[in-house]
Amino acid sequence: MPTAEIFRALGDPIRLEMVQRLSSGSSYTLTSVSTNLGISRQGARKHLDVLQHAHIVVLKPHGRDVFVELEPATFDAAKEFILNVEKQWDRRLAKLKLFVEED
Repeated sequence: MPTAEIFRALGDPIRLEMVQRLSSGSSYTLTSVSTNLGISRQGARKHLDVLQHAHIVVLKPHGRDVFVELEPATFDAAKEFILNVEKQWDRRLAKLKLFVEED
């Protein structure tokens, strides 16, 4: 999964709130993960489809309900991307510090 797709999916406030709720570790149905977000069931499903396409969540049908779970491995890829950017900036700032402190 391209990292950009992960961040694009998380770029929407509603999807971000859904992920925040799911990160509690509780079991959520499609309806419960979207409660009080001001969207319809169909709207919630569209948001969850985007998250599913980015491999952020897994949708598991069970009878009439659809259960939603986070996919932790996807967050590992996003975390690695952020850590790499952080390392690049740390190296740049260290070089700048050396430059500024040299007399």
